[in-house]
Amino acid sequence: MDVSARPPDFVTMLNQQQALLRRVCRLYCQDADDRQDLFQEIVLQLWRAYPRYVPQPGVKLSTWLYRIALNVAISSLRQRTRRPATDELDAEALAVAQAPDAGPDADDRAALYEAIGRLSDVDKAFVLLYLEGRPYEEMADILGITQNNVRVKMHRIQEKLRQLFVRC
Repeated sequence: MDVSARPPDFVTMLNQQQALLRRVCRLYCQDADDRQDLFQEIVLQLWRAYPRYVPQPGVKLSTWLYRIALNVAISSLRQRTRRPATDELDAEALAVAQAPDAGPDADDRAALYEAIGRLSDVDKAFVLLYLEGRPYEEMADILGITQNNVRVKMHRIQEKLRQLFVRC
């Protein structure tokens, strides 16, 4: 495939939206290597879809990016759960690999990610969009549901997280 046939601004778009894509990866993968693999898979799917992307009035580029990134993340998660792990880390290595980020809010952040990790794949998508500060209208567009459905689901997810956060 001829690389020069791709729109020249794909790399610019990717650089500008990289943080969004990495947040999706962080939410769906705990392991740094898995996050990097997922990021690369999302970029590959974006690369393939980009020539067909047509900006529409009133629809943000981030809506299109989220749809692809979340679909790839959920598909990837389902594939990973079907494959049995071949190697197990010993307890000490596992503790190091799962160490929370440093900082004053590290414990709260780790507990929040643990609680979010217990949610369903779809609920994680809602949480990600909510934490990104996306309005319900945009969330509805990204997820393909009505705004009222978004409100109801967000209320239920918030209740689940409150219960899970207390247990973490």
